[in-house]
Amino acid sequence: MVNFYPQLPMATILAKILTSQNKTKINRQIRAKELRVIGQDGENLGVISLEEAIKNAQSAGLDLIEISPNSVPPIAKIADYGKFLYEQNKKQKQAKAKSHTTEVKTIQVKLGTDENDLAIKARKVSEWLSEGNRVKIDLFLPGRTKFMEENFLKDRINRILKLISVDYKIAIPIKKDPKGLSTIIEKK
Repeated sequence: MVNFYPQLPMATILAKILTSQNKTKINRQIRAKELRVIGQDGENLGVISLEEAIKNAQSAGLDLIEISPNSVPPIAKIADYGKFLYEQNKKQKQAKAKSHTTEVKTIQVKLGTDENDLAIKARKVSEWLSEGNRVKIDLFLPGRTKFMEENFLKDRINRILKLISVDYKIAIPIKKDPKGLSTIIEKK
């Protein structure tokens, strides 16, 4: 990286660039008069003035990084800022990898859907459930079929539920909606 500002040290320029993205204050960006400082080995140096903390960090060839700005007094750590950002980024990636978003997949069944077609759809539902997704099963009712007896219509949805090979639980029970009946199931 080329230093376009010869009067400023490279660490300060990097800090300005990186803190504009990160909002973590380091060295002279910290505005508190006193800080609780944690040393580079994790030892507690106690509550000391900002100037003394910066001198300690510079003598070790490291940065003073504000860890917890909202506590009284704010907590700062003497560490390498690049390494600190790397570790934070690594923690965020691990947290993102652990979080799993579940999708709601939908299948549509009609009154006249044959047993073979139901078996194919049930296999697909089983596959989605084993992946951890929720599945919405819609019984599509066109025209006057919406006014058929509700128990008969529920039996039609139960036909496909019996064919599903994966253990599941009903998240939302069978209910009427504008297009017919629907239910949502998920893996146990």
